[in-house]
Parts: sequence; structure tokens; C-alpha cells
Amino acid sequence: MTEEKELLAKRFLELDRKAYSNLYYTFTDFLGLMEQSVFSEISGRLRGKHERFGGISGAERIMIRFGDPEEIGYDVPFPIVCLLIRPKAQKFADRLTHRDFLGALLNLGIERDTLGDIVVKDNTGYIFTTEDMAKYIEKELTRVAKTDVTVTMADTLPEGELYKKETLRVQVSSVRLDAVIARVFHLSREDAQSLFAKRLVFAGGRELSSCSYSPKRGESVSVRGHGRFIYLGEVGVSKKGKLNLEVEVYK
Repeated sequence: MTEEKELLAKRFLELDRKAYSNLYYTFTDFLGLMEQSVFSEISGRLRGKHERFGGISGAERIMIRFGDPEEIGYDVPFPIVCLLIRPKAQKFADRLTHRDFLGALLNLGIERDTLGDIVVKDNTGYIFTTEDMAKYIEKELTRVAKTDVTVTMADTLPEGELYKKETLRVQVSSVRLDAVIARVFHLSREDAQSLFAKRLVFAGGRELSSCSYSPKRGESVSVRGHGRFIYLGEVGVSKKGKLNLEVEVYK
């Protein structure tokens, strides 16, 4: 573990200790894939229970809440809210991208760990953030790229719409993750294998270095720069003896 990762691991263990010893909830900031991988490495050393959530089912960036309602005696929701950022005049607006929304938020001096997923749908940005930061964004954000915008709190979320998945069937010679990634993202086997060396592949919350890893049924796989999918498992064998696999790819 690098020094940075060791400090992060100590932070996780300290939050767990406080929640377990003092019987109150503690929360992390929003965690990216690398931070989640560090947490997975030390999760076996935790004393209490924990829960992961990013504001909506399917979110990739998540917070971790330490503490158990049965032990503490009450429940506390995650301090996550969703903001809707819309062009004031959709007709004259630029076509806004994830990069546009993220850039506009970071230009306000906001730290990335206070922001969860950013989903763009119909030129509207769904921004998951902390309760405190949401108030600041509502007050200060007036423009994304060259487009004037309005910022409002989302009362409800379109479940099933923000994170659409498509079932895909692929054929491989063996259930190795490099082979599955190559087929899902239309890469050569060599290019897929290089992603592991670059530390860009995560499965089940862990960073993977071995391209021969066999994914588990229901496991989420993220490949930075390419996308993510859920491995559903084997569904048969072709006439030529190849394995038919199914995955759900996030669109």
C-alpha cells in the first residue's frame, strides 16, 4: 500500500471505531473506485457494520455509513441530495456533457470528494452531492460551459432511467475477465490485458492486477475510460465449444 492509501485505510478504520465504540453514525466522503478498492482491502478488519450508498441504486461513486440501526437504536439517512441543473433556455443551450458539468462545479472551488455521480439526461445534469454543498451550488452556480442554468433540488428521481442497462451476450473461450472485457468493449485481447497493468479494472469494489480473474455472478465490473457492466454468468456452450456469457452493460 502506498502512503496515501495507508492514510485512507486508517481513516476508514477510525470512522468504524468511532461508530462502534460511541454508538453513533459516521460517514465517509464520496469515494471513487480507487478509494473503494482500499476500503475493500481493509473491510475484514472492521468491528461494526456498514452500508454503501451513492444517492440512487446503480451509483458508482458512493459514501460509506458506519453504524447499525439495531445497535444504535435509530436510523440516520445518508447526507446525500440530488440537484437538477437545467439550461434556462433549452432551445438556445449548448449540448452539455458530463465534463461540462464537472468542470463548472470544480471551477467553483468544490472538492471532488463532495460530489457523487453526475448523470446527464436530456441536457439536464443530475448532480449527487452532500447536503451542505448542495446549498452552496444552488447559490453560486449560474453557468455551465456557455449556457446559463438554473439549479433546483430534485424532489424525486427517475429510478431506472438514470442508469439504463442493456443485456449483452458474448462468446469466450474461458471465463477470464480480460476475455470478457475484450468482447464487451470491442477491444483486442492485448488491449484488454493492458488495462490491468494500468490499474484501470475494478471488480466487486477491488482493483484487479490479474487479467485471469474469473468474475462472480452478479459482480459489478468497472473499466475506467470504457464503462461498466454486471456479470450475469454462463448461459450455455456454442457448437464450437465456446462459452456463452451474459452481462448487463450500463448505457
